[in-house]
Amino acid sequence: MSAVADFADAGGLVLGICNGFQILCEAGVLPGVLRPNASLSFVCRDVRVTVERADTPFTSRCEPGRELVVPVKHGEGCWFADDELYEQLLARNQVVLRYDEPVNGSLYDVAGVVNERGNVMGLMPHPEHAVDPLLGSADGALILASLVDAARDRALTTV
Repeated sequence: MSAVADFADAGGLVLGICNGFQILCEAGVLPGVLRPNASLSFVCRDVRVTVERADTPFTSRCEPGRELVVPVKHGEGCWFADDELYEQLLARNQVVLRYDEPVNGSLYDVAGVVNERGNVMGLMPHPEHAVDPLLGSADGALILASLVDAARDRALTTV
């Protein structure tokens, strides 16, 4: 994790999905913690999330308010922060995705957050499992393609 934290500190793009989000929070790279789902049950289904911010390297192909359908598959996906930290995140505009319905007990239905610099994002839904309409949704491709765009743009500016 020290290599990931160093990479992020240097401005590198980091996307943590599901357990990756949990690890980034546990390592202090992202704010909050992931707890067992409020139901104490594993949740595995497509959910709707709303994009709160489209000005991140991970959501640039979206627009604020856009609804995405992506699957969740977790037993410990309940994102939590105390009131003070949550208010700081709101003030710094770090909440990127919210569930459109209660899914796992996440505080204020938070599904994804970024660090203060905006180069690290964690989310519980699995965009990599929503890239083909034949499988139910291709909405996850918007998140992954946004990341590819940002990585390509960064690579081109360093050449």
